[in-house]
Amino acid sequence: MAVLETFEHNGVAIADTFAEAFTMVGTRVIVTAATPAWAEIAGTQATGFATSVIACNAEAAIECTVPPESTPDGRPGVSLLIFAFNRDALTTAVIDRVGQCVLTCPTTACYNGLPDGEPDKQFNVGGQLRFFGDGYQGSKKLGDRRLWRVPVMDGEFLCEEQFGSTKGVAGGNLLICGTTTENALAAATAAADSMRQVPDCVLPFPGGLVRSGSKVGSQYKALKASTNDAWCPTLRAQVDSVLPDTVEAVYEIVIDGLTIDSVTQAMRAGLDTASNCDGVELIGAGNYGGQLGQHHIQLRDCL
Repeated sequence: MAVLETFEHNGVAIADTFAEAFTMVGTRVIVTAATPAWAEIAGTQATGFATSVIACNAEAAIECTVPPESTPDGRPGVSLLIFAFNRDALTTAVIDRVGQCVLTCPTTACYNGLPDGEPDKQFNVGGQLRFFGDGYQGSKKLGDRRLWRVPVMDGEFLCEEQFGSTKGVAGGNLLICGTTTENALAAATAAADSMRQVPDCVLPFPGGLVRSGSKVGSQYKALKASTNDAWCPTLRAQVDSVLPDTVEAVYEIVIDGLTIDSVTQAMRAGLDTASNCDGVELIGAGNYGGQLGQHHIQLRDCL
């Protein structure tokens, strides 16, 4: 068994290690609709299949709901954060997701959620999707922002032309280790709920949780990543495990954010919440020895 250096917080062992995160390019997309339910549906569809760039074209999730008084058109909305490795990849992902999942959804409109960003970091979305109008599309101005009006069968789809982007951080993480699956799941769920209260970040995996934490590489050459065997309780007797004998289940929480501070704050909130839950034996973080990610977020610094 591998030996982890630990310290205690709220009576729970915390691995004295770091989460290894990566620089990504991110954007915020504001989706509005006639009702909160339709805005939520569009946001959920647009951020589907967006858990990890290991196999998805983006990492994305709903950041929060947006009240009518805070949206450009005075309607209820949701804020989406979408991340990719570079601006070209982000452009493709956003156009595809807005075109297939927001344009198609009843009553929706779509706006740039980073309007104060630098002009040279913007990319064109509405100017590409306008061609769906087949020549019947038109443009309008909202202050100094250009929007495109695309005719659809319930009226028109309004989409802003330019969207802002910024350098973000993806891959902040926590590993919640519990004495039973029920305890680990309850603690990880509570931690994820607290982390979602931190602005400028999202948890891209289902419900915010990951049962299939991964390591880089595999014994199969075609795979970029494979199961994180050192943190798999069922493999404890077969590998150099880091888990105490009392741990029966581990859930990972991955955080993507527009800033390193937002990711660190989310990790802090999650760590504090999970360490106050019953049946949590250990909280750790995933890293690759510091060789791959540019950002090393120490768990000790999160307290």
